[in-house]
Amino acid sequence: MKSNSKKSVVIVMLASTIALLPAVACSSHQSHKHTKSQEYFTRVATFPVYENLSMSQGDQLDDETSAEISAASQDGMVVYYSNSPKERVGMVDISDISSPEPAGFIQLDGEPTSVAVNGKFLLVAVNTSPSFTEPSGKLSVYSIEDPKAPVWVKDFDVEGQPDAIAVSPDGRYAAIAIENERDEDLNDGVLPQFPAGHLISLKMKGDVHRWKRQKIALTGYADIAPADPEPEYVTINRSNIAAVSLQENNHIVLVNLRKGKVIKDFSAGAPDLFDIDAIEDDVINPVDMIADRRREPDAIAWVGNHWIASANEGDYEDENGVEGGSRGFTLFKRNGKVKYESGASFEHHVLRAGHYPENRSENKGIEPEAVLFEKFGRNPFLFVGSERGNIVGVYTLHPKKAPRLHQLLPTTIGPEGVLAIPERNLLVVSSEVDDANEGFRSTIGLYQFGASEPNYPQIVSDAQRLIPWGALSGMVADRLDNKTVYLVPDSYYKQSRFFTADVSQTPAVIKSATVLTKDGEPVDYDLEGIAQRADGSFWMVSEGKKGTRPNLLILVSKGGEVLQEVLLPENVISKQKNNGFEGVAVVGSDANEYVVVAFQREWSDDPAGFTRIGFYSPATEQWTFAYYPLDTAQPDTWIGLSEISAIDDQRFVVVERDNQQGPSAQVKRLYQFSIAGVVPVAEGQSFPILSKTLVKDVLPDLQSTNGWVVDKLEGVAITPSGNVFVSTDNDGVDDAAGETRFINLGKLF
Repeated sequence: MKSNSKKSVVIVMLASTIALLPAVACSSHQSHKHTKSQEYFTRVATFPVYENLSMSQGDQLDDETSAEISAASQDGMVVYYSNSPKERVGMVDISDISSPEPAGFIQLDGEPTSVAVNGKFLLVAVNTSPSFTEPSGKLSVYSIEDPKAPVWVKDFDVEGQPDAIAVSPDGRYAAIAIENERDEDLNDGVLPQFPAGHLISLKMKGDVHRWKRQKIALTGYADIAPADPEPEYVTINRSNIAAVSLQENNHIVLVNLRKGKVIKDFSAGAPDLFDIDAIEDDVINPVDMIADRRREPDAIAWVGNHWIASANEGDYEDENGVEGGSRGFTLFKRNGKVKYESGASFEHHVLRAGHYPENRSENKGIEPEAVLFEKFGRNPFLFVGSERGNIVGVYTLHPKKAPRLHQLLPTTIGPEGVLAIPERNLLVVSSEVDDANEGFRSTIGLYQFGASEPNYPQIVSDAQRLIPWGALSGMVADRLDNKTVYLVPDSYYKQSRFFTADVSQTPAVIKSATVLTKDGEPVDYDLEGIAQRADGSFWMVSEGKKGTRPNLLILVSKGGEVLQEVLLPENVISKQKNNGFEGVAVVGSDANEYVVVAFQREWSDDPAGFTRIGFYSPATEQWTFAYYPLDTAQPDTWIGLSEISAIDDQRFVVVERDNQQGPSAQVKRLYQFSIAGVVPVAEGQSFPILSKTLVKDVLPDLQSTNGWVVDKLEGVAITPSGNVFVSTDNDGVDDAAGETRFINLGKLF
């Protein structure tokens, strides 16, 4: 990290993680124990925003869409969301929460930045700025007496580029944060860059055409660029006091909307962060400290009438090259004093759930961006959305106790808006990131309150230790212990390792991580499979990449030491493509041991639709092969193997999957085959063809939590008692939702 400031320096520390964690870090999601009074949120639907495209108006299914900020109609039956790329406000009918339906859109003449509802009116902030130096925008008001048929009523000039909108609890006022954002390419984005931002207050009394607008200056308050405030977010309490976050200025301003005056302001401050990963080196290593990290809050929310919660995302690199964003959330008293600071504890919860985005370590980590306070019945909850971790933390609040994590809710990529509809026991999360070419889409997720237990995460790391994990690509059950499963991550992370997990708990708990070493130094493989030998050591496979990385069969001790690397014969290596070893199983022992390796897809000269199963004899050091018949792929997709595990000495189960996700996913299956009567042969001979039998279609299980189906069903393990576990690869939360499914399918054999 670049820095010329003594107040913001990264210090590598080996301090005790447990000693530095606040008491609030004890996480309820590590155990599903609960009392009768505890209730949880469960995802009931995920609506892909592209379903609101209109082919009759020239839209294409792969057009970029977005759901950034959302609001609900007065009856809670329609969700409105800002769709910036299409310059629209989209509408979703959620009268049936299990099956939301597209309800059309409002076409605008600019970029919607936020939406809000006040009774029978929809308020839309529209950015019409021609340039950074000539910001302009308006607040468009629509009548929604028919929630699905908005009618434009009036536009109000807001004298700049609007960002967030808030409506007061009594419906008398709206406040619009006019950011007039800076050009990050001009002078490296350093403030000041004029014109300054401000706040617009709208008194909503009587006929819309008689609503009164007031411009409120916010200059002269912040310590950072006081002449150029950039208000980001606004929230209003029951006393009609608007709290406004000046994100880049690291400041919060309180405005009395009845008087149109600033009544209080204070710096958002800068906490010290402990046990974080501040280096992007493809290894999650939470041992660093950053002193005096500017909070730079994005979203803020009143908690009752006297506290303010902030999501400390950060967005500014100052003239010294020092970035802000303190990775957590804060509760402020109205006088600006800190009531509670999460520090890195929220990030630790996210890390233990496998959602930590290592590629953001040098920036702002999980980047909390959204925050919302709402009561569901008598339950006061604070919702904190992590933009980069793709997860929402749900915290319970108590007047005299620190916030406590109640549960974690998985989202799709880039959760930006969090909306509560408590009268329907609903939470709505809008996620903005969309890329049809990569297979992930912007969505709106619906979560219902009232479940007796949480159903996510399904695997976590130990509550008492910071064990980073993600990108699980293969697993195997312990030969003798029904409670233990070993898992490996792929090449997304350096320093290959295997995890030991206790699967007797719900969720399963990763208890330890063992780094693989060769000649005393960590190794960097693309591990895709693991199998346990009779003596407790392991065979693992590393997937090759043509011209850069060989496919390897690797013998590893119980302690993680690499004992042997086995290559394919040269006449097989010459046929390598950019996919290779994808799973490994082992049967027998000593001279009768043989290793079975699944190749993902066809190699050169292999017949279309057939991939190799390799058989290696350690005693003779010989490789032989058979062909496995793949299912037929749909156009523009492919199907391959992801894992193999031994059922007994002759039968094996494989994971066969397509490369599709979301509604396009079709093939996520377990098949079995037997080698009884099959004689694999060496390269150059005619390979026998294996016969397969469908064991389980896993797609319904992946769909059962009503989320975005991931493409990579990667692991399968069979315990000694016969329970079959499957797992998915979350791609290290990089262009992926980050959700890991770890499912006990029961006894299938």
